[in-house]
Amino acid sequence: MSRSDTKRPIRKPALWAAAMVVASVAGSTLGVGVISALPSSAEAAPVRAREIRAQLTPRRYTTISSEIGARISNIHVSEGGYFKAGQKLVSFDCSLQQAQLRKSEADLSSAEKTFSANKRLAELNSVGQVELDLSQAASRKAAADVEMSRTLLRKCSISAPYSGRVAEQRGREQQFAQAGQPLLEILDDSALELEYLVPSRWLVWLKPGARFFVRIDETGKTYPATVVRTGARIDPVSQSIKIKGQVAGRYPELLAGMSGVVSFPVNSTQKK
Repeated sequence: MSRSDTKRPIRKPALWAAAMVVASVAGSTLGVGVISALPSSAEAAPVRAREIRAQLTPRRYTTISSEIGARISNIHVSEGGYFKAGQKLVSFDCSLQQAQLRKSEADLSSAEKTFSANKRLAELNSVGQVELDLSQAASRKAAADVEMSRTLLRKCSISAPYSGRVAEQRGREQQFAQAGQPLLEILDDSALELEYLVPSRWLVWLKPGARFFVRIDETGKTYPATVVRTGARIDPVSQSIKIKGQVAGRYPELLAGMSGVVSFPVNSTQKK
């Protein structure tokens, strides 16, 4: 057997085995760097780049506070309970304010009678103009006191500004509430919004009305959603912008504060 015949059957397999060893060592050393260089992984990378963490937020929320200093007589909706717009949420014991109103009404009646009598006396030239003007001013002051007392009485109960739920109850019945003290945290969960940050360069293709999907961690389900609006300012440090989306439809299992992953369909014209 010639020398050329001896080398021919082992040269090509030897080179192939050597190449596999080099590739194996490189793969164990570079890890995902080698994998990402493959065409299939290169196509999957934009999909991962379109996944953003998001949180469900209520469309409207506020803190209900006491406007007067009074004892809480009744809280009509418990924590987690639903309520309708205009429904009474909190009632106060306003016996002192009611007494003040009755006193103001009595003062008004007396002042009006005094002013009316002075007007008749003025027609007979039996009273001076200064005394007539003072009685008229006293009547107006008493009327203002009545209106102030009535305004205070209207603050003896708090009604819901919109339909929603009680997220947190801070006040308790029979507790004396100071003016400005927070009593209830309420929110409108009729339409939950998704809040998340995206790179500002996504604004080239990410517009209001764009559709996407969100997978909520707590439910393990995926829901359709749309972009509602974009933020008004880009963060100059992170080069990101806040996006507001809305879940399409109403799902009873979704609650404000849940979070998940937002996924956007990948398009060849979109930039990472």
